[in-house]
Formats: sequence, C-alpha cells, structure tokens
Amino acid sequence: LQTTPMKNGTSPSDFILLGLLVDSRVTGIVFTVIFAIFVVAVTANLVMIFLIQVDSRLHTPMYFLLSQLSIMDTLFICTTVPKLLVDMVSKEKTISFVACGIQIFLYLTMIGSEFFLLGLMAYDRYVAVCNPLRYPVLMNRRVCLLLAAGAWFGGSLDGFLLTPITMNVPYCGSRSINHFFCEIPAVLKLACADTSLYETLMYICCVLMLLIPISIISTSYSLILLTVHRMRSAEGRKKAFTTCSSHLTVVSIFYGAAFYTYVLPRSFHTPEQDKVVSAFYTIVTPMLNPLIYSLRNKDVTGAFKKIFVRCSAAQKVATAGA
Repeated sequence: LQTTPMKNGTSPSDFILLGLLVDSRVTGIVFTVIFAIFVVAVTANLVMIFLIQVDSRLHTPMYFLLSQLSIMDTLFICTTVPKLLVDMVSKEKTISFVACGIQIFLYLTMIGSEFFLLGLMAYDRYVAVCNPLRYPVLMNRRVCLLLAAGAWFGGSLDGFLLTPITMNVPYCGSRSINHFFCEIPAVLKLACADTSLYETLMYICCVLMLLIPISIISTSYSLILLTVHRMRSAEGRKKAFTTCSSHLTVVSIFYGAAFYTYVLPRSFHTPEQDKVVSAFYTIVTPMLNPLIYSLRNKDVTGAFKKIFVRCSAAQKVATAGA
C-alpha cells in the first residue's frame, strides 16, 4: 500500500468510517446520548475499581474478577466511542491504516478477554456455592491472578492472531467502511482478494472463543442449580440466586450480541443491523455491567455509602475549620 500524502492531508491507505448513518437532523441528540452513556460507563467502572481497591470487605476473589471486568469495559468503550464522537462532529471521518489496525487489535483483545473472564467468573460462583468450605483454598490470591492473566492472555492471543492477517489483506477501490469503527467483517468487505478461507477460519476461531467460556458457564450454573435445589434453607437459596443473577444477566446480554454478530450467517442480518448490535455491546454493555453489579449488590452499595459518608464528614470538618 502506498503512503504518499494526498492534497487533502490523507493518504491512499486511509479508510473512511461511514459511522452510524443517523439522520442529520437528530445527530445532535444521538451525539448527546452516546456522550452521556460514555461518561456514565467510564465513571461507573472507575468508581467500581476504586471501591474494590479501598474497601477491605471487597477484597475477595469475586470482586477481584469484577475489577478486571471493569478495567476491560473501560478500555473497551474507549477503543471505539471517542473516535465515533469525533467523527459525528467533524467533516473528516478518516482513520489511518495503522490506527485502524490498532483499533482492531484493542477491540479483539478486550472482547476476547471479557469472553474468558465471564466464564471464569461463573467458575468462581460455582466454587462459592457448591464448595464454600474449600473456596478460600480453590480461589486463593495466586489462583485469582492466574485466572485473570489467563483471560487477558486469551484475549490478546485473539488480537495477535487476527489483526496481522486482516491488515495484510490487499485493499483497493473503495476505502469506505460501512461501520462506525474498524470491525473485521466490515473491513473485509473492502478486500480485493478472495477472503473466504480467512473468514471461515475467523468464524471457527470466534465459535471456539464463544464455545469454551459458554461451556464453563453452562456447566457451572447447571451444578449451581442442582446444589441450590438441594438446599433446605430458603435464605441460602435466596443468597445463591442473588449472587448469580447479576452475572447471568451480564452474560446473557454480552454473549447474545456476540453470537448474533459472529456466529449467525450473514444472510440473517444486514450491515445496518450489525451496526445497531455492535453499538449495543460496545457502547451500552460497558455501562450496564457496573450498574447491574452495583445496584443488585449490597456489598458494593454499602461500600459506596461508606465512602460517601467519609467524604461528607471530611468536607464538614474542612468547612468548620475554615
């Protein structure tokens, strides 16, 4: 690919992101909504990370894994939304060849890591409910660190495998990507070579990326349901369902959208539908995850209230001293 600059400041290797293709009359409203979601998502995830770090009651394996999820969600939404917001208010909607590759790598790494982490979080819930006495041993700090590292490694492996292949495919003719970020299926439509073999391999890779965590999740929750069914205590059942329901909600939302995008054949969806689904799990899901876990979790809300009371007391002391 040539990289000689053109008169308009772009190069022949630059891509053009067509964006969400919303009606120009409602661009301002859509921009405001997406910006608000972005701010809420980043703030909620950072608050979640902060609370887990400062409150000793949250220094448990479940919350350690949850802090990793918040880190992934923060990086995930920052990979796509800032560029989308800039494109919505600017005439130039180009993205350089290198920037497109970086976006693909980060996107694949974050989504792959989150796939694996959600599976590991289901295993954590299985151990907590089915083997509570052995939980401190089976989920000690070393194991938690290894599980988190494994999730990050699995996601980055996906990025390292697929990104170089995608960016080495010859692209010619139209440089307009019918999407709001460099998602592989949308980018490959611009290829001027036969990519059917690569797309088949990518399909198999994505199915495996989904199948492994889903198998862990299905097995874990099947065993959890059996254990809960045998419980005599109604309070024990309620606690088990409460601790698992938030995770199941997040899993259903995230995997449902991913299954639609990467597993269903193309004949079942259009580029416009793809953009809507992609917007949902790249923009909305990172906001929903911390809200689902915080609003439905007494420990997290308790930690937040504790920090809020401390800050209010400190502010009163400072005001009185002044």
